[in-house]
Amino acid sequence: MSESVHVVCPHCDAVNRVPAERLHAAPNCGKCHHPLFTGHPVALDDRRFAHHLGRSDLPLLVDFWAPWCGPCRMMAPAFEVAAMRLEPWVRLVKINTEDNPLLAAQWGIRSIPTLILFRGGEVLARQSGAMDAARIENWVRQLL
Repeated sequence: MSESVHVVCPHCDAVNRVPAERLHAAPNCGKCHHPLFTGHPVALDDRRFAHHLGRSDLPLLVDFWAPWCGPCRMMAPAFEVAAMRLEPWVRLVKINTEDNPLLAAQWGIRSIPTLILFRGGEVLARQSGAMDAARIENWVRQLL
């Protein structure tokens, strides 16, 4: 029997069980039938982030950012490219610190952009400052 992975839908937040060997087969959500992987970061708020962090078996790479932050805006296209390259093995998430100040405080965000890589609900690593797509991808792959 193959190992299954719990994947939270980026559209409806339903938890889906997907055989690990089928992650690359473009699986759809069993509830809303949208793709579980879009190749784009998922924008989450406090409540949705807690659900994704607690229910997904996938590592989460979270970009804590703000709309007024120049380096954040500069890194956004690189984070998009990294999402295309790292899915379906890592879920990339964006948290707007202006809209979610309690979440930013909870994770000790002092400067932005800050990337935090979570695995199993725990912080695996964090990195502050803008990075290009290759550096984001390499950083994550080295840690996993």
